[in-house]
Amino acid sequence: MKKMILAGLLAVTTFASSATVVEMQTSQGTITINLFDQHTPKTVGNFLSYVNNESYNNTVIHRSVNNFVIQGGGFTYDNEFKAIETSDAVDNEPVLSNVKGTIAMAKLGNDANSATSQWFFNLKDNSENLDNQNGGFTVFGQITADSNDVIDAIRELTHCGEIPVVGITTEQCADPDTVLTSANLVSINSVVVLDDDPNSSINLSPKESTNNNGDGLIVTPDESSSGGAIGWFVLPLALLGFKRRRTV
Repeated sequence: MKKMILAGLLAVTTFASSATVVEMQTSQGTITINLFDQHTPKTVGNFLSYVNNESYNNTVIHRSVNNFVIQGGGFTYDNEFKAIETSDAVDNEPVLSNVKGTIAMAKLGNDANSATSQWFFNLKDNSENLDNQNGGFTVFGQITADSNDVIDAIRELTHCGEIPVVGITTEQCADPDTVLTSANLVSINSVVVLDDDPNSSINLSPKESTNNNGDGLIVTPDESSSGGAIGWFVLPLALLGFKRRRTV
């Protein structure tokens, strides 16, 4: 009987899934992502529409908060930051949990159904905060184990505010005369589908969301979340402090 009870509890928290597999080629290495087609079909379909349109190609990682998230999918950079063209917002599907190694959709504050193109990787278990905030943030995939090295490489870069940068020191970040070029940013060169069979990753066991309010209540994040309740769609203000690369 005890074994039956334990099995039942496990079934509540995790369940098998299958996935389309995509590969994200970044300037720091390759991130492979298994998408949860069956549990978040609208969100996966939305993400793949941007992939198929090559909308994520040559975009940049514009936000990285230690022990919280790495965020992208919103901007390109060529002398200045430019938001990519977005489609209509996708319905929220908060059925899976924001645990470490998952990818989820970013969205506007106080609007559960406002996600368009931007996404983020969870650097730790953010379920207590992000499963319950703003109706829950929709997790739609998870990275493979060998992709953790790339995530760590981005996380360990010098940061100008919340922006991970290459070839710029902390002192230069504080210098108003520092000129930012595309080479100083973490770029996403391409995102492609490796396997479009939704049953291609049969051994995945995503964790069910811990969302327990169901009303979109905004939960105050803990200190380690570093402002996790705001700014999902806003270009970090620190970017505005950089000078544009001079043109001739």
